[in-house]
Amino acid sequence: VQLQASGGGLVQAGGSLRLSCAVSGGTFTINAIGWYRQAPGKQRESVAIIGSGGRTIYADSVNGRFTISSDNAENTAVNLQMNSLKPEDTAVYYCLVVPRIGSDYWGQGTQVTVSS
Repeated sequence: VQLQASGGGLVQAGGSLRLSCAVSGGTFTINAIGWYRQAPGKQRESVAIIGSGGRTIYADSVNGRFTISSDNAENTAVNLQMNSLKPEDTAVYYCLVVPRIGSDYWGQGTQVTVSS
């Protein structure tokens, strides 16, 4: 199973970035897929998750600024639109896949840096 994350980069505060995660190589059913992030010296935290029924959950810190969406019903390709970015959004962002059965899968991480 491969999770290909893309779209990170450097942006000024108030700007936007779009992250994408594509899942390939698996035959399992995805229960949920989403994004976590980890800033230097901090624990990894959930950012946004989309479930098999399309239900979305956002961290309070990004609610209203970030939008997670899926390109298909199987949730094998998801995007995270990040608007009104803040310096505190700076982190490595990881894609996570939660299969209906079996262990979770993590992507390799993509750096998002927001300058003030």
